[in-house]
Amino acid sequence: MAHSTNKRPPATVIFIFGGSGDLNQRKLTPALYNLFIDNWMPEKFAIVGLGRTDYSDDKFRTHLYDGIQEFSRRKSEESWGKFSQSIRYLQMDAGDAAAYHKLTDVVKEYEEQWGGHVNVMFYLAVAPQLVPDIAVKLGGLEFCKDTNFTRIVVEKPFGHDLQSATELNALLNKIFSEDQVYRIDHYLGKETVQNLLALRFANALFEPLWNRNYIDHIQITAAETVGVEDRGGYYEQSGALRDMVQNHILQLLCIIGMEAPVSFEANEIRNKKVDVLNAIRPITKDQVHEVAVRGQYAEGWMQGQKVRAYRSEKNVDPTSTIETFAAVKFYIENWRWQGVPFYVRTGKYLHEKTTSITIEFKQAPHFAFPQEAAETWRPNRLTISIQPDMDIRLRFQAKRPGQSMTLNPVDMKFSYKDAYDHEPEAYETLLLDVMEGNATQFMRADQVEAAWRVVMPIIEAWEARPPVDFPNYAPNSWGPEDAEALIARDGHNWAKVK
Repeated sequence: MAHSTNKRPPATVIFIFGGSGDLNQRKLTPALYNLFIDNWMPEKFAIVGLGRTDYSDDKFRTHLYDGIQEFSRRKSEESWGKFSQSIRYLQMDAGDAAAYHKLTDVVKEYEEQWGGHVNVMFYLAVAPQLVPDIAVKLGGLEFCKDTNFTRIVVEKPFGHDLQSATELNALLNKIFSEDQVYRIDHYLGKETVQNLLALRFANALFEPLWNRNYIDHIQITAAETVGVEDRGGYYEQSGALRDMVQNHILQLLCIIGMEAPVSFEANEIRNKKVDVLNAIRPITKDQVHEVAVRGQYAEGWMQGQKVRAYRSEKNVDPTSTIETFAAVKFYIENWRWQGVPFYVRTGKYLHEKTTSITIEFKQAPHFAFPQEAAETWRPNRLTISIQPDMDIRLRFQAKRPGQSMTLNPVDMKFSYKDAYDHEPEAYETLLLDVMEGNATQFMRADQVEAAWRVVMPIIEAWEARPPVDFPNYAPNSWGPEDAEALIARDGHNWAKVK
C-alpha cells in the first residue's frame, strides 16, 4: 500500500459510457482499482457505469470483479470489497436525450451526500461514431458548462481522416472548452514513453548529442505477432497507417524530436510536440512511392500455428487492399534534424512483438586503429524498448581481452524490471492525470490535426492506386521486401532489437 500522504484529486464522479463493455472490464476499472490500492484515488469518488445491458449494481460489480481477476496487476479481496462500494450501474441508452437528466440527478445526489462541489469525468468507452451524438447531448447539461470541474475523455481513433478529425474538434470545442477535452492515447501513459522526457532533458549526457551533428538516423518499430484477430471490421476502415502511424508512432517521433521545454506545464510540452509535426517535410503524392511502403500478410505459419491470410479473416473483404504493414521515411526540417531520416514501421504477424526506438549515431573515425579493429566496428546506438521488454541500451566499442587490438560492440543496459518492483499500467497514469486536470500526456486539437496532415498524402495516394501485389509478406517475417529496400537505399538496415 502506498503512503497515505499522496496528494489526491478532489471528490470525483466518473461516468463511463460503454460501462458494460470490454475496455472498462479489461483496462479502466483495473486501473482505477490499482490507483485505489496505492491511495491515489480521491477520498470521495463514485464510478458509474452507463450501458444498455440490464445489470443490477451487484451484477455489474461481479462483471467488473471478473475483469480484476483476469487483468489487474494486483488482486486483494479486502481492497476490492472497499473499492466496489463506490461502483454503481445506470441502465440508459446513450442515444436517448431524455435519459441524460439521470446524470444530473446522480451528480446532485453525490454533492448532497459529500457536502460540496464535485468534479465530473465522462469517459467515452464507445465506438467512435457514437462520440459526436453523446457529446452534443452532454452539452445540454448545465454542469458541463463548468470548465474547471467537468472533463470528457475521448478514445482513439480521433477521426478517420483530416476532415473528420477537424469536424470532431470543431464540434467538441463548440460544446466544451479545449481544457475539458482529453484525447487519450494509452501509449503516452507507458512508463518507458514518459521516461523519454527524463532521459532527454534530465541528463547532461544526451542532449548535447541529440542533433544532426551526431545522429545519423532514427528508427521506430511497432511490431505485433498477432493478426487482426476479431477486429477485421474495424481494420477494414483503418489499416496500419491510420491505426498506428498517425497516432502512436508520430507521438513517439514528437517526443524524440521535440526541443527542450522551458517547463513541464501541459501546453508548453504540447506546443513543442506540435512544432515537430509542423516541421515534418510535406510528402507530395508523387513522392509517396519513394518514402512509404505498404504490405498485407498472406497465409502462413506463426509460432507453430497455421494462420489465415488477411483477406480470409472474419469481416474482411476477400479482395481487400487495406494494409496490415506500413513503413515510412520522414524528415524534420529544422536546425536540429535537417537531413536526419526517421524511419518508422509497424505491422501485424511480424517476427517479434516489440515497440522500440533506435537512435544510431554517426561513425567515429577508424583510422587511428589497426585494420583488424575496424572489422567488427559498429556505430554507437541507443535503443529504447517500450514493450514488451522495458529497457534502455547503449552500444559502444570495447577492446576484447587479448594481445591484439580487437574491438567489439558491447551493451550497457538499464532494465525497468531489474530496477523497480512494478510499473503502473498506462491507464492508471492517464486516468489519474484526468482527475488531477493535467493534460500533458493528452493530444490537443491542433496536434491531432497536424498528425493527420502528415499522413494524408500517403492515405490519398494509396487509395488512388490500389496495390497489385497483395498479399506481399509472410507471417513471422519482418514485412515486405520493399520495406528493406526503403532503408537499404540510404545504406542502412533495420535494427535487430535484441
